[in-house]
Amino acid sequence: MSKPHSLPEVRRRGVTGHSVLAFEDEIETVDGIRVSTRSRTWLDMARRLSERELVCMGDQLIRVPRAVFEDRTLPFDTLDGLRALVGRHPNLQGVVWARAAIERMRVGADSAPESLLRLAMEDAGLPEPQLQVPLREHDAVGPSADLGYRQRRIAIQYDGEHHLLEAQILSDRRRNKAFEAAGWAVVVFGKKDLADGFDRAIRQIKRAMRTNPLDHPQASGFADAV
Repeated sequence: MSKPHSLPEVRRRGVTGHSVLAFEDEIETVDGIRVSTRSRTWLDMARRLSERELVCMGDQLIRVPRAVFEDRTLPFDTLDGLRALVGRHPNLQGVVWARAAIERMRVGADSAPESLLRLAMEDAGLPEPQLQVPLREHDAVGPSADLGYRQRRIAIQYDGEHHLLEAQILSDRRRNKAFEAAGWAVVVFGKKDLADGFDRAIRQIKRAMRTNPLDHPQASGFADAV
């Protein structure tokens, strides 16, 4: 339980209390109870989570929601909003990790495994992938890849457990065939790849990059990755 510095210390069995400096716009009311906003909770968790975990959590805060599935149209926060929040609390424990995490957050990751796959790719020296890559540029309703390299025509998918549903399996097959018919290499990963830290996935992506030539050879970053 958090409390402002001006209130007495919380002393109750089963309750761990601590004092915080929180501005009013960092607090919201849910069912009559004052709680920290999602963004402030992310910042408070910086003292306990790893940088990767903070990136995953932050990616979900800045993700643009899909109106078809969610009852909202705006993200919970933006990168600029999180930077401003961090700037308000320069002495907060964990703020250094929060600053580092912000620099690695990206709009477009639909799940924590997608964020972790992107981070693993970057840490392996691969160029940063695009996120939510449409098969046809500027086509918001056609098939898309979770991550990918348009210039190399490589589509990377992370299929979570909901992709095991029969209807989703058929949809995924149509999606992958559409990319393949257009000359893209499609690599698909799942929870086994997540469990091994995406080591096998990195090898597969590098293999795809060696076999798929650049549409634009002068593009920077790709040559060194393979």
